[in-house]
Amino acid sequence: MNPNKALWEKGDFTRIAASMRESGAALVDQLGITKQHHILDLGCGDGTTALPEAKLAAHVLGVDIASNLVAAGNKRAKEEGLSNCVFQEGDAINLNFLADRTFDLVVSIFGAMFAPDPFAVAKEMVRVTKPGGRIVMGNWIPGDPTLVAQILKISAAYTPPPPAGFISPMTWGVEANVTERFAAAGVSAGNISFLKDTFTFRYPGPPKGLFDNFRLYYGPTMNAFDAAAKGGKEEDLRRELEELFNSKNESGNPQQTVIPATFLRVTVAV
Repeated sequence: MNPNKALWEKGDFTRIAASMRESGAALVDQLGITKQHHILDLGCGDGTTALPEAKLAAHVLGVDIASNLVAAGNKRAKEEGLSNCVFQEGDAINLNFLADRTFDLVVSIFGAMFAPDPFAVAKEMVRVTKPGGRIVMGNWIPGDPTLVAQILKISAAYTPPPPAGFISPMTWGVEANVTERFAAAGVSAGNISFLKDTFTFRYPGPPKGLFDNFRLYYGPTMNAFDAAAKGGKEEDLRRELEELFNSKNESGNPQQTVIPATFLRVTVAV
């Protein structure tokens, strides 16, 4: 099985996505979507941004590598009566089932950044976007002090070194890398803009509950715990991550969780 497919099907990202709904909808509200837009949401999960997009657009196609998330997205769309929103399985590095110049807007929020070949991802996103259309990515930033970058940093310290040739998904959070990848796909640097933005995780309980969702259902964290257990360091990892979640909680109430996380918002004019 494709390692990325195995990673994202291992857990149940819908448990994490539930804490991201409000921020997903707020981001979509800023994209200037109209009823004429045809949108591709790439690495869509179960529809955190795809469903809000469908409430504004003509049609939304959500594509994700994980079959369980595709099924969950289609279920959510049906429950909300969004017949203009469809989810299907696909890989961000090879969208050969999609024609050139199909979409007015391509969105990928913490999705396509995890695909193993970033240059192929950029090329495919540009290929399927109509001239005059846009690509919007949300990418976590390496070394950032906020939640997700720190989860991935701490987890990496407990996992074996990646294989030769591995390109970290966090490199999508570096402006120079983004510019280089889209330049290789034919986009000039002047057509790429960057903005530091915030996604806020909201959980109706103490931070430990949100941490437990990451530990039990988020593929990268699950893999880190598997590796830590083999080295007898599972308790060390648990303690580090639980302290992280507690320290980042800004709710002012230990029984509620509100944790902001900074990301790089990329907008590409095609």
